[in-house]
Amino acid sequence: MKLLAIETATEACSAAVCVDDEIIERHQLAPRKHNELILPMCEQVLAEAGVSVNQLDAVAFGCGPGAFTGLRIAASVTQAIALAHDLPVASVSTLANLAHQAELQPGEYVLTAIDARMEEIYWAIYEKNSHAEVELIGEEKVQLPTDIAIEKNITCGLGSGWGTYQAELNAKIELNQSAINSQALPRARVTAELGKKKYLNEDMVEAMQALPVYLRNQVVHQKA
Repeated sequence: MKLLAIETATEACSAAVCVDDEIIERHQLAPRKHNELILPMCEQVLAEAGVSVNQLDAVAFGCGPGAFTGLRIAASVTQAIALAHDLPVASVSTLANLAHQAELQPGEYVLTAIDARMEEIYWAIYEKNSHAEVELIGEEKVQLPTDIAIEKNITCGLGSGWGTYQAELNAKIELNQSAINSQALPRARVTAELGKKKYLNEDMVEAMQALPVYLRNQVVHQKA
């Protein structure tokens, strides 16, 4: 099993290669430099893994939500590689990516939040279930942090939304500072892990269906 993963949805830019159970990653905090960094990163991790693009079984990418430009870059690079080499694509949520970085026990919940600008956050709640799998509860949303409704006992919080709007979120959820990681960002190594799971579960799309998820567009469509 050989999979290339791409993640450029936030200020972090990263690429990773998964070869069976081993993952090699390049990760850099580089706002506005994703376009110049991502292809060299892909080449570096492939070279380190000793894998050529022709040997890949699939490509995974962070489909959002996140920054418009970053999502377009990830989708474009993914489509180009997948089309050229006839590879299936795993579309991986950035909020799910964050949730899988949380240290949870079965039955515990994490609220992941990414700063969406315009005074809003992208957010979602995930639970570690009895099978030790992290699953989405409800749906991913974009809202003002003062408007979110929480019906679960949240154990921890991850993502940039917790940094920008910690006061507003703390008014909804009482968490100790030690339970909040506002510096957490989506990473390609997690995209690779989740992409591999989707591949094994045959939850893949064709190259031209590798599209960014813009939650604001969905909200507008629902209101129309």
